[in-house]
Amino acid sequence: MRWGQVHIAATGVWLPARVSAAEAVKSGLYAPEEHAANRIVSVTATDAEPDAGPSAPEMAVRAARVALDRAGEAAKRVSTVFHSHLWFQGSELWAPASYIADRTGNPSVPAFGLQQSCNAGIAAIELAAGRLGTADAALLTTGDRFTGPSFDRWRCERGLVYGDGGTALVLSTTDGFARLLSTATHVDNSLESISRAARLADDPRAVETPLDLSAGADAYARAHGNARQLAQRMAEIADASVRRALTDADLTMSDIDRVVLVSTGRSRMRWQLELQLGVPEKISNWELSSTVGHLGAGDHFAGLDHLVESGRVEAGDRVLLVGGGTGYSCSSAVLEITDPVRWKA
Repeated sequence: MRWGQVHIAATGVWLPARVSAAEAVKSGLYAPEEHAANRIVSVTATDAEPDAGPSAPEMAVRAARVALDRAGEAAKRVSTVFHSHLWFQGSELWAPASYIADRTGNPSVPAFGLQQSCNAGIAAIELAAGRLGTADAALLTTGDRFTGPSFDRWRCERGLVYGDGGTALVLSTTDGFARLLSTATHVDNSLESISRAARLADDPRAVETPLDLSAGADAYARAHGNARQLAQRMAEIADASVRRALTDADLTMSDIDRVVLVSTGRSRMRWQLELQLGVPEKISNWELSSTVGHLGAGDHFAGLDHLVESGRVEAGDRVLLVGGGTGYSCSSAVLEITDPVRWKA
């Protein structure tokens, strides 16, 4: 989808302390072979914070306050809030999006929870952009803490490690540091069973072992073909999303200056960058990813924030965001940087 007057007014991130991946290997938490393949240096973890750190929604609130402070006048025009997450938000049968809206000074605007897994950040941009009026803004947040005993950040999924944190992004129809050129989403809902347990439980407490996403993917591959075919199908969905977003932005991959992907380990990220997109690692978000881990739905907001904060983008640069999440869905977005230092400290 091609967009006209939609801008990124600001981003914000709140991350807890980092814990060393090498130390996790020494203590037996992290498999040595995974560490060698992933090249993860550290991940952000709330259990490294004093008093166990803030809840997932509170991390989202903290990130949102940073983004709203940076957004200037756009912060006064928020008409929609979207909150995305992967894991437990601290209470059952509860609306964390409403909590976040209220705690950020928006008690009267619609607040929606978006369950689109790791793809939710970019999906939220696409959905929120369609709701904006001529002088509106939208607050988008993510927040997750991947703690035990039901979640093992180090062993839940091969090829990456999960990190805790909150992220935020403010969309605006007036101005910002970047302009949204296009978005595109492609899906294959027949792949939903990759991340579904063999038998659906009646009660969340019935799950006695930590979540194992790799085991589910292995079982799907055995039942439906093989792992290579599964990876190829996912790559086809991502490729269709990227091609559509680039076409709608009137660009090609050679016009892209920076790429922000889901934060995986180095081997998986290099496969995406070099074989799928045909771009070098140096224009990616790998440097950040290797120190914070996979932030669930927040990788893209955090990656964009890092590009601006670290001075890695200039006016005129084009940035491609590529998501992907269980379901299976993939959303891509193309941005053009217009004023990269307008809110930089």
